[in-house]
Parts: sequence; structure tokens; C-alpha cells
Amino acid sequence: MSTATGQRTFDSLDPATGTVVGTHPIHDAAAVRATVAEAGRAARWWGGLGWAERRRRLLDYKAVVTRDLARIAETVHRETGKPEADAVLEVILTVVHLDWAARNARRVLGPRRVFPGLVGANLAATLEYQPLGVVGVIGPWNYPVFTPMGSIAYALAAGNAVVFKPSELTPGTGALLAELFAESVPEQPVFRTVTGLGETGAALAGDPGVQKIAFTGSTATAKRVMTACAANLTPLVAECGGKDALIVDADADVRAAADAALWGAMSNAGQTCAGVERVYVVDAVYDAFMRELTGRAAAIRAGEDYGPITMPAQLDVIRRHIDDAVARGRAVVGGPESVRAPYVDPVIVEDVPEDSPAVREETFGPTVTVKRVADAEEALERANATAYGLAGTVFSGDARRAVELARRMRSGMTAINSVISFASVPALPFGGLGDSGFGRIHGADGLREFARPKAIARQRFALPGMNLTSFDRGQKELDQLVKIVTFLHGRRKR
Repeated sequence: MSTATGQRTFDSLDPATGTVVGTHPIHDAAAVRATVAEAGRAARWWGGLGWAERRRRLLDYKAVVTRDLARIAETVHRETGKPEADAVLEVILTVVHLDWAARNARRVLGPRRVFPGLVGANLAATLEYQPLGVVGVIGPWNYPVFTPMGSIAYALAAGNAVVFKPSELTPGTGALLAELFAESVPEQPVFRTVTGLGETGAALAGDPGVQKIAFTGSTATAKRVMTACAANLTPLVAECGGKDALIVDADADVRAAADAALWGAMSNAGQTCAGVERVYVVDAVYDAFMRELTGRAAAIRAGEDYGPITMPAQLDVIRRHIDDAVARGRAVVGGPESVRAPYVDPVIVEDVPEDSPAVREETFGPTVTVKRVADAEEALERANATAYGLAGTVFSGDARRAVELARRMRSGMTAINSVISFASVPALPFGGLGDSGFGRIHGADGLREFARPKAIARQRFALPGMNLTSFDRGQKELDQLVKIVTFLHGRRKR
């Protein structure tokens, strides 16, 4: 579609009805380049404001977002189809993270003295973290506020300007976030949004004026973004998919575990990268757990308790996984008939082989596989047998054992006796390993992700006869240094 001026546009649609929610420009490479150039100039101004002024403006932005919470949630609801209550929760979590980033940036990134060691006793050593410049953020559609703001808020707090390319399914949400920021920071285009399709994201990733890209999306798309970044050696933080597991130990609270498994698997129509797609239950409580899980699932309705599948193409993946799982396992709730586009009713399948696509690949729908295991060790072994490594959950009545299982789970985050709770703690880093990506957002690690460390060593006084970095250095100075190092470090520990 094009406007009268020749500007290409595209529509965002309500996935439940197919009606047009909004029309947005397709920013081409030239438009992206111009936006990044403007952001570069704004970054110098924003970085020069200092910690206190940035903190004040970000806290004001937080207040604006809170004031317009209902408006943002309504936009999210219309573009994703998720219930407004879930959209409200998403915005509330965003506000909490924005507040933490603004209040903690100076503490985490500001200058601090570092002990120089005895060999460098005449030095004053300092470390600080400086802004990168322009950070490009390529966001997802499933949580179009919370997820990208996990990069945007922390990048802004670190002193960077941001150019945000939202998903083509949720461009209105992205445009609104930047519009509200301009109310708090009207002086310079510190936070801008570019809209479009894949070509727009590729242009942003490949722009030499961008100092870092934060990407959230599929593993396959992350690899294409990495290719675009490679041309300029642009670093990337990538948060990709997951195939997260929930372990139910023999002494777990079965009711609480079933409630968490159902929410983790079905909320947001299962379109949660850190949700629950696999459940491993110790034999001793398996039957009780399944009674509780299936009983609760019987009361859940697509279109009421959660929304439609936002991306139509995902229905084919969901249908393929369900068909294979039912053919090779046993459906206890739902089945192939549960797919009724654009909705998918809850599907629970047990005894699905571990090589099934429903166990190995990300489904991203309201489905879950459940497997009986002999003990928690077998559950952990199966949970870790995946290329993904984003998140996971452990339910156990033994706190020490639960923590041990959580530590050994191959994931960036693990929740104990709760589900996805780590996302609500701003101080905890969020990210994965393996096919789930690399780098971290949120917390101190998230702030440092969008800054460069700057090390400074200042000589306070000269050490007599110990100028080691000079061609005037003699053997005597070197011998003295060897004696010192031998005294400090030469004794073996028994």
C-alpha cells in the first residue's frame, strides 16, 4: 500500500477479527539511515546530560507511561489480541523495570576506584562505563511493551539514544512508546521508532551508525540479524526462543505446581518464550498432578482466558506439533480439533517421545507435554536435553534440593515454586544460552550490556628505582620485582 506522496505503508491488524488497527509507514534504508543519524546527534546530548538529569527525565517518562497505562494496554490488546488485563500487567512490569533502571544506572555504571594491587601501589585505578551511542532495538510482538523496554529502558539509562523497530504485527505499540517519551524529553530525538517489515529491521542492523543491536525473536531470524551486524562488527544481544521445562518433585505442592504449569503453558495463548512447554513429573505424584492439571485445564477457554494466535503462520507449526504428539502420545485435553483459527484451545499430551517436534522444537502455542519420570534427577536430565537454554521451573518441598536443581538446570533463569517470577525482579538479568541466544537484559548486567567499560590508571608518584616501563630499566629493578612477586605468589597452597 502507498500514500498519495508515494510513501509505502502497511496495516496492523486485530488478529481476532482481521480488522485494521492502524496504518504505518514502511521506513526504507534511507529513512532508517536518517533516523540513526539524528539519534547519533541526540546521543551526544543525552550522554552529556549526566546521571542526575537522565534519571529525572526517565522517572518523568515512567510517570507518563503510568498515566497512559490504559491507552497503552488498549493498543497492545488490539494489536496482539491478548486480554486487556494481561496487557495491563505487561505495562505494570515495564514501569517497575523503568524505575529500577533509572534509579540504579549511576550506582552500576558510574566511576569507581579499583584496588591496583601491590605491584601497582603507586597508581590510582578507576573504572567507569560509558554510553555506546546509538542502540538499535528490534522487538517482538508477543510482549510488545515489556520485552523491548527491557532493552530500551536500560539502554537509555546507560546514556544511549535508541532507535526501535517494533514487530510489523505491533507497530502502533512501538510508535506510542516513542511518542510518550517525547513528552518527557522534547529537546532531542533520543528515542525514535521506525516501522516496517523485515527490510527495515535489516537496514537498522546493518547501519554503521548503530553501536549495538538488541534483538528478540526466533533463533533463525537472530542468525540473519547477526549476518547484517557482521558487516560493521556491530555487537548483538539476542534473546531467542525457548523450550522451557517445569519439574515437579516428589514432595512438591501438587496443586500449586499444576496451577503454575497451566498458567505458564496457556497464558498469552502459549506465546511466551520463557513459558512452560514441557513438564516432567516424578512418578510418586504423577497421577495426582495430572488430575489437578486436567481438571483446571477444563475450565480454560480460548478467546476468554487468553487471546488468539497473533501471528497466523504460527498456526501451521502448532498444528504440526499437535498432530505428531497425539499420534505418538496420548492426548488428555484437546487434540487436533483444538486448532480453530485464530484460536487454539488448551492441549495437553502425555507420553510424547523425546524426539517429537512437540518436545524438541518451540511450539509457541497453548500446548504442553507431560512426562512421567522416576525421580528429579531423570527430570533434570530430560529438561536439559535441548538446544535451547532460556528458562525453567522447579517445584519441590525441599528448598535446598530445589535450589540445587535450579542451579544445575541448563537455563539463564529458573523459578522455584512459582512460574516466570524472575521476570518481575528488575535486579535479575534475563537471557539464555544455546539456541536461546546470548547477552543479558535487566539488572546490572543489562545496564552494562549497553555501555563500554573504560579503565583509567593514573600514576600518583614514581617508585624510586622501579621504572619498569622504560628502556632505562636495569637488571636490579627486574630482580627486585621478581623477589616481590615470589614473596607474594610463590608459595603453593597445601
